Amino acid sequence: MQGKVIIITGASSGIGEASAKLLASRGARVVLGARREDRLKTLVDEIRSAGGEAVYQALDVTRQADNDALVKLARDSFGQVDVIFLNAGVMPSAPLSALKTDDWHEMVDINIKGVLNGVAAVLPTFTAQKSGQVIATSSVAGLKAYPNSAVYGGTKWFVREFMEVLRIESAMEGTNIRTSTIYPAAINTELLNAISDEGTAAGMAALYKAHGISPERIAAVVAFAIEQPADTTVSEFTVGPTTQPW
Repeated sequence: MQGKVIIITGASSGIGEASAKLLASRGARVVLGARREDRLKTLVDEIRSAGGEAVYQALDVTRQADNDALVKLARDSFGQVDVIFLNAGVMPSAPLSALKTDDWHEMVDINIKGVLNGVAAVLPTFTAQKSGQVIATSSVAGLKAYPNSAVYGGTKWFVREFMEVLRIESAMEGTNIRTSTIYPAAINTELLNAISDEGTAAGMAALYKAHGISPERIAAVVAFAIEQPADTTVSEFTVGPTTQPW
């Protein structure tokens, strides 16, 4: 971990924030991106006050130029890029019959295109140096079907497929890019805030109140994946509360 340069998207809260703090405390140099620049500044100030190294930049993952700029910031600030953690995501779940089509498109833009844009930004660097690591946040909804999660789950199934093919192609091409996909269950983050469907929101709130665990649990998994030897990839992690049947 010491000295590695790690880009984190969706870094202003939840899993991204917890990961930034943990990785920086272990000697990583973190490069943070999210839409809420004020939250990023506060987080970077906190990391620096604790003796860590961090920089930030406002990021809309749906814009390729923003992703490219974040990779450039990492290279300009620290001279290299070792890991990108593609963590930005939204979960405005609802029954299909509610026809919340704006939410559908937002999930596709952020959860799918955000991953594509992040990988497109960093892949030339990783390919040229023949090393690197891509970590992505999927969901248990990317492993099985859940009511009210048709579109959200579909975007997370995409992440699963995309990351596995990235791993396979890297091995075939000899670029040594490691991949890890994380499938969280009920983790107490701000994801629920975007659910506007009243019935779905109430059900999810009750589920998370009964079972939800801290985003620091996922941060520890991210750290574990990064700390594996360069010749070892742990490609998938399913993580959730002991009390939740998922």
